[in-house]
This record gives sequence, C-alpha cells and structure tokens, in this order.
Amino acid sequence: MKLPQIRMQSQLAQIQIETTAAKQQISQPQAELNIQQPKAEVSIRTTPGKLQIDQSKAWEDMNLMHISKRIEKFAQEGKSALLQGIARRARQGNELMQIENGGNPLINQAIQNGHDSKKALGIKFIPSHFSVRTSYQPAEVKIDVNTNKPIIDAAVRKPQFSYQPGKVETSLKQRQDLEISFTNLLA
Repeated sequence: MKLPQIRMQSQLAQIQIETTAAKQQISQPQAELNIQQPKAEVSIRTTPGKLQIDQSKAWEDMNLMHISKRIEKFAQEGKSALLQGIARRARQGNELMQIENGGNPLINQAIQNGHDSKKALGIKFIPSHFSVRTSYQPAEVKIDVNTNKPIIDAAVRKPQFSYQPGKVETSLKQRQDLEISFTNLLA
C-alpha cells in the first residue's frame, strides 16, 4: 500500500539592507598669535674705588721732608737739647753745692763735659718698616634691572565642522514562498 506523501518546499524571505556612511569633516584654522617682548631697562651706577698712599713718613725717614716739617723737627730737637742742658747744669750745680759730702765732683764733671757720649751702633732701615701707609676703598657697582612682561595677543579660531548623516534603507529582496505538493495519491 502506498501512502500519499506531502512534499513541502519553502523559501525564506530575505531582507536587503543598503547603508550610506555618514561623512564628517573637521578643520581647525590656525590661531593668530602676536607676541612682543619689550626690552628690559638696565641701569648701572659705579662709584670708583679710591687708593690713598701716604709716604710722608718714608720721606721723613730718608731726611727728605717738607721745610715746615724740617723746621718743626729742628725746633723740637733744640728744645729737647736745651731742657737736657738745663737739667745737666742743675744736677752738676747741686753736686758742687754738696762738695763737702766727699767724692770728686769736679773731676767727674770734667770727664762728663770733656767727652761726647758714646754713640750706639746698630742697623737702622731707611725707610722704616710700614712707613708707607695705604688705604683702599673698593669700587661699588649698583645694577638695577626693570623687566617688562611680554605682550601676548592671541585670536582663537573655532574649529569648523561639516556633517552629512548616513542612511540605512531596508527592503525585501526575496519573498517567502512555500510550495506544497502531494505525491502518490490514490487514483
């Protein structure tokens, strides 16, 4: 016995999708920038150094002094010699007044007055050490700097955008289909 058969043939539906991509463009114009740097103001003030050299003592040591200084020196030496002479004579007068006390004041005074005193022998440096005096005042430098800030002028430009939106289109590419057929039918 033959059974009837059902034969089914189907076809699926198909969807078709078409897309158009979106387009975006961005451009950034350059900014305008202007920078100026004013010069700094510098002022320099200098006080010159001073060197003082005093060599008058060295000249005096070499017996080469100014005439007024020479007169003053000789006057001082004369005054000192006068006072020493007065003191010697007063001392010797006292010794003679007291002759009764013994001794030989006349002989001793004759020896003292008849001979010059012994000179001391020694080395003397002419001019003497540190006879030249120096003093120095160093120079002073004062520097004033006045800085000026830079002048910056910037013009900012906004970015430029352009946008074209995309599309998505859907459609039916193929319809569904179902075919049914019967075979081996009894006749």
